Amino acid sequence: MMKRVFIALMAVALVFGGAADLQAQNKKKKSGKAKTTKTVKKKKEVAPVVPVVTDIELPYNSNDCLFAIPLQMDKPYGPTTAPDGGGRVQEVVADKAHPNLFEREHNSVWYKVTIPYNGQLEIEIAQKNTWDDYDFLVYRNTGVYFSNQVLQNKVAPVAVNLGAVDSNALAAAALKAAERQPKAKAGSQTKKKKEEVEPEYQLPAEPKATIGMNVDAKDKMLTKKQYGGFIKSIPVHMGEEYYIVLDNRSEGGQGHTITCSVHADAYEPLVLFYDRKGKRYVDVDLMILEKGGQGGERPIVQDQHYRGGRVKFVPGFSYTLYAKRDGYFSIYREFNASDLMLRDTVMLCNMERTERGSSFPIKNVYFEDGAATLIPGTDTALMEYVAMFRNHPDITFLVKGFVQSYGVNAEADMLLSLDRAKTVKEYFVQHGIAADRMTTAGMTKNEIKRAAAAALDQGAGFSGVKVELIITGKTE
Repeated sequence: MMKRVFIALMAVALVFGGAADLQAQNKKKKSGKAKTTKTVKKKKEVAPVVPVVTDIELPYNSNDCLFAIPLQMDKPYGPTTAPDGGGRVQEVVADKAHPNLFEREHNSVWYKVTIPYNGQLEIEIAQKNTWDDYDFLVYRNTGVYFSNQVLQNKVAPVAVNLGAVDSNALAAAALKAAERQPKAKAGSQTKKKKEEVEPEYQLPAEPKATIGMNVDAKDKMLTKKQYGGFIKSIPVHMGEEYYIVLDNRSEGGQGHTITCSVHADAYEPLVLFYDRKGKRYVDVDLMILEKGGQGGERPIVQDQHYRGGRVKFVPGFSYTLYAKRDGYFSIYREFNASDLMLRDTVMLCNMERTERGSSFPIKNVYFEDGAATLIPGTDTALMEYVAMFRNHPDITFLVKGFVQSYGVNAEADMLLSLDRAKTVKEYFVQHGIAADRMTTAGMTKNEIKRAAAAALDQGAGFSGVKVELIITGKTE
């Protein structure tokens, strides 16, 4: 044991010692420059705003089963402060009949999670310090006196991970990392590599799980005499409740991040919100509710500053998505997971600006030939805009109609385009949009001439726009 500790300490010293030497060299270079360039005035550089990640303070009583912390499925909890002590009650104590338990709780924290649908329970635990010796047990809630049953060893854990820390492997990894550190050459600066083209959207980095439970693991259990990080998932069913007790054997250890999920056939698209005019992704205040479980509606996403990520949609459930951001139209959608299976791996939601002059050309709405009557069943495209404007009653807009014209009878086409705009306005009024928020317009004679000329020019054809909505302002 002493040999392992010595190797570990040496590895850490090499890693951090090398980093300290590099830092000292950089400081010397900077101080030398300052002496010779006193008269040179440098422009003040504005430091980039880096979000500060604050540790979640573990409640003082969370190391007892009765005060287990509820977890939200698929949402990481952490990073936490370090668990401290075994609590007022030592619920988990090994004996001869139950050897595969903690011999006692050292520095523990209890969590609980309710299963939303059938599948395999997965747990990911990312330790701040991989040298900490974290273990965990998983219990299925057996009823009202569950805590007492655990205390008396009358209920056995359904999953056990007591694997020891392999300090030799960690030391070898630390030494390898130290060898990969770039060496600074005296009197020269490291040449910058050419800037690589970054992907259009990059998911934020997540803490890497060091121990846990997943479907790909081979070991059903890890005892105290084994090394390893992951055990095999267990089957779970909708409505069941499970308790996870996590214990750090290391004194003076650090915290962790824990994530629970259910592995099942599901669709996990990357959900993004895009400002087409600004050509950038934006963060939104997002809520996504899952419907169809035993508890009715369950929030699977609830984030005031959602910046994009993967969201799990399970067949057999329906969902409601609501997103909002100042200066943009809100988005409200209801859909089934089965509807999404036919789409791409990205669920892109366009955020439309509410500023004056913003326009929304609509192509997939159809009128009877030469008339202003909507063809039954083809008005579904308008409902998207009904929902959009209904959520923003302060916005006024123009409804402009279009026709396909060769300019033979411009006067008649002008009247027809105006009548089509009036038909759409009436449709909006019937679906809850106040009439005084809308004005109507048709094509002008010059617009009809230009459209006819464009259609005849080398067979370019007509524009597919049937109606256009243009924001004219806001009511006071």
